[in-house]
Amino acid sequence: MAFENPTREQIADILRNAGNIAVVGLSDRPDRTSHMVAAAMQSRGYRIIPVNPGADEILGEKCYPSLKDIPEPVTIVNVFRRSEYCADVAREAAEIGAKVLWLQQGIISEEAAAIAEENGMVAVMDRCIKVEDSIALRGN
Repeated sequence: MAFENPTREQIADILRNAGNIAVVGLSDRPDRTSHMVAAAMQSRGYRIIPVNPGADEILGEKCYPSLKDIPEPVTIVNVFRRSEYCADVAREAAEIGAKVLWLQQGIISEEAAAIAEENGMVAVMDRCIKVEDSIALRGN
C-alpha cells in the first residue's frame, strides 16, 4: 500500500498536542531553512529541541548530538536531513518513544515512514511543519 500523509484534521491534532519537537539537522546558521522554520515554530509557542552534533546551542536551546541524548520526552521528531539518513532517524525516534516522525518538505523516505508506522508512530513526509501549522491551526 502506498504511503499517505495524515489528513489536515489529523495534522491539526498532531500540532495541537505537539509537546516537545526535536529538530534533527537544525542548522545554527540563520540563513538556512531549518533555522528559519524552527525559529518560526518557536515564536509560535512550540518547544524546539535542536539535534545537531556540531553545535552546543541553537535558538537559545541546548543542542543535543542525537535524539537518544535528549533527557526529556519528545513528541515530534522533525527531520531536516537527506532521505538516505531518515531510516536511521526513524529507528532512533522509535527508541526514544516519539509519537510522530515528520520529514520536511522535499524529504521522502518510504523506509523511514514504514519504520515509524511499525513502531506506532504517525509519519508525515514532504510537508513543511511551519506551513502546516499556518494552514491547519491559523487558517492562513
